[in-house]
Amino acid sequence: MTSAAASAPPARAYRRLGVEERRAQLLGAALTLFAHRAPDEVSLDEVATVAGVSRPLVYRYFPGGRQQLYEAALRSAAEQLILCFGEPPGGPPTERVTRVLDRYLAFVDEHDTGFSALLRGGSVVETSRTSAIVDEVRRAAAEQILLHLGSGEAAGPRLRMMVRTWIAAVEAASLIWLDEGKQPAAAELRDWLVDQLIVLLAATAATDPETAAAVAALLPLETAAGPAGRLAQLLVPVLGEAAHLLPQDG
Repeated sequence: MTSAAASAPPARAYRRLGVEERRAQLLGAALTLFAHRAPDEVSLDEVATVAGVSRPLVYRYFPGGRQQLYEAALRSAAEQLILCFGEPPGGPPTERVTRVLDRYLAFVDEHDTGFSALLRGGSVVETSRTSAIVDEVRRAAAEQILLHLGSGEAAGPRLRMMVRTWIAAVEAASLIWLDEGKQPAAAELRDWLVDQLIVLLAATAATDPETAAAVAALLPLETAAGPAGRLAQLLVPVLGEAAHLLPQDG
C-alpha cells in the first residue's frame, strides 16, 4: 500500500434516500438558512452545500427554483408553528396558554431573522401564496386559543375578534422582542402576553354576554397559584386606587 493511499480519508458511504426523505432533507437545509437570513439572500448553491448535495439535485426536487423551495420551506415552518398552539384539554386554561407561548417564543428565538423577514414582508419572494400561508397560521392559532378558552367554532364574533386581536399583539410583540435583542427574558414576555389575554377577556366580558358566559365557565378551572390568580392579586391594589371612579351611594 502506498503512503498516499494510507493517508487518504476513508470514502463516505453513500446512501440513496427515498423521494420524501430527500425532500425533507432539502427542506431542512433550506429552513436552517432561512432561519437566520432573509429569504432573498439565500441561494440554491448554499442550500445544496448545507444539504451536501449537488445544485442540479435541488432543482430536480424544486424545478421552480428558490421561489418554490422557499414556499415549501415556509409551508413546513408553518406546520411546525401551528403545532405550537396545540395543547391537550384539561387543566387551567391560562396554564395551557402559557405552555403554548413557551413553544411559540422558542420557535421565534430559533428562527429569529427568518421569522422577522416572513412577518414583515417586503421580500422579493413574497407572493399571494406565501401571504396565504402566513394568514393560515394566524387563523389556526386563533382557533386553537378559542379551543383553550372552551369556545372553538361556537365562539361569538366579539370573542373571536378579541382572540385574533391578541394573536396580532403576540406577533407584534415577538417582532419587537427580536428588535430589542430578545429582551426582556422570554419567560417575562410570556407572562406579560398571558396577562394581556386575561385583561382582554375581562374587558370584553364586561360588555359582551357571550364572552361573559365563557369567562364564567373558565374561572372555576383557574387556581390562585396560576396566571389568573397571580394577576388578580396584582390588580386588586391597582383597582382599589380607582374606587373614586365608582358611583357613590346616596
